[in-house]
Amino acid sequence: MESRPESPQPQGAPRWVAMFYRPAAGSWRTAAQSPHRSPVLYALGEMTRAVRARGDEVTVALWGPKDGAWHRYDAPQPQPPVHRPDPEPSPGEPATLAERMTGRRHQVLMAGLTNAGLYDLSPEDDTTVQTLVERLDEAAVRRVAHWLTTAGGPR
Repeated sequence: MESRPESPQPQGAPRWVAMFYRPAAGSWRTAAQSPHRSPVLYALGEMTRAVRARGDEVTVALWGPKDGAWHRYDAPQPQPPVHRPDPEPSPGEPATLAERMTGRRHQVLMAGLTNAGLYDLSPEDDTTVQTLVERLDEAAVRRVAHWLTTAGGPR
């Protein structure tokens, strides 16, 4: 029987973070992060479906802010698809497709920075990330994130 260690608390300021357990490496890896919960839950669902489609077992942890500190939430259990109208975005969440794509590019860059070992970003760093997000297309952002991940090396 395989034993899985508890998911480590992510580093840096509290935000929404999904972590996946990698049995082959015996470690946890950040899979998605965002200041908003819904993009992380969406990414968590998509990644879970992809891993299960390969026939692998999925173990995830969902971390988020609670009272200004980190809190581990129960990861949502898979539900059968039910047709529901698209909900209105909660206050502060992106509403249009362009805003969602900007948020996605931001998430990809932040994941790359995390994989490179950069967790605590200064306000100037945040401004630089936002500038890259606004000026680069999806493919360029993914390439930069790949470079960052490669620079971080195996953990």
